[in-house]
Amino acid sequence: VRKDEVKVELEEGNVLRISGEWKKEEEQTTDTWHRVERKRGRFARRFRLPENVNLEEIKCSLENGLLQITVPKKETSGQQQNVRTITIG
Repeated sequence: VRKDEVKVELEEGNVLRISGEWKKEEEQTTDTWHRVERKRGRFARRFRLPENVNLEEIKCSLENGLLQITVPKKETSGQQQNVRTITIG
């Protein structure tokens, strides 16, 4: 898969969407025959990201057909945030 065949998007609700289309053409020729084979397909995948990720710092790279997506966590100040005590009735 090449870079221009893949799209990485962030949708509403912290959903990371990876989609694309791959195309492959193989050609073989001998003295007596010639063959061309074309393969293509589409793909799409969605991942819901947790609330504690830093959406502004998501990075992608594509090297040798391998897509790598880095989704860093938000930095916390060491304190527990959004903790609420619930009274047992």
